[in-house]
Amino acid sequence: MSGSRSTAIGTPSKPANRQRGGKTAAVKALALPKAVSPKLPTSRAARAAERRQAIIEAALDEFILRGFTATRLDDVARRAGVGKGTIYLHFKDKESMFEELIRTAIVPLIGRLHAPPPTGGSVRDAVEGFARTFVQEVATTRRGDIVRLVVAEGPRFPGIADFYYREVVSRGLAAMRALIDLGVARGEIKQQNLARFPQILVAPAIVAVIWQSLFSKHAPLDAAEMFRIHLDLIFGERRTT
Repeated sequence: MSGSRSTAIGTPSKPANRQRGGKTAAVKALALPKAVSPKLPTSRAARAAERRQAIIEAALDEFILRGFTATRLDDVARRAGVGKGTIYLHFKDKESMFEELIRTAIVPLIGRLHAPPPTGGSVRDAVEGFARTFVQEVATTRRGDIVRLVVAEGPRFPGIADFYYREVVSRGLAAMRALIDLGVARGEIKQQNLARFPQILVAPAIVAVIWQSLFSKHAPLDAAEMFRIHLDLIFGERRTT
């Protein structure tokens, strides 16, 4: 389980600030998708949306710091600067808060996979685009911490694993399978049975997330280069001029 934190969900993790109570500068800078405009709240709905966002940001900090099991709603409320009762106005429990993190931080990235290759672009180009996005916005950022939490806590909390599979994994595999079918049809991919196991195409993504958490201090991993070599095995080496 990662104990790292950063000032933004899309930036590299840094050592956790374990100070409790109130919002830290790191929490204020968290770059989760905002539900409201940066203008001062002018209505009850806007203030409620800001409180909800503060709770989500605080929950991410606590989940990364303590793990899903050890995180208490009291700690989330304290970090968010709200009463515990306010949390229940927005979320029924810890699982629903964690699901919201997945929905706002991970699901939008998976949505990009469903876009077809640009005109004149190859299937490999599309997959390499996904690889770059994953390395830059997931593997080495706090989004990666969310994935690691799912891997670590999923067996004990199957509801979380089921939600992640439904919202992220199944969509990602469907997108990969469609790209593989297109690659086979175009003659870019020779192994036609690859569509049966689209997990193979994205296997380096999982390796990169786990490696970053457990072994990067011993042997830093160049995830982008690993992806490139992996794709060479599937598509063949790129010709250089």
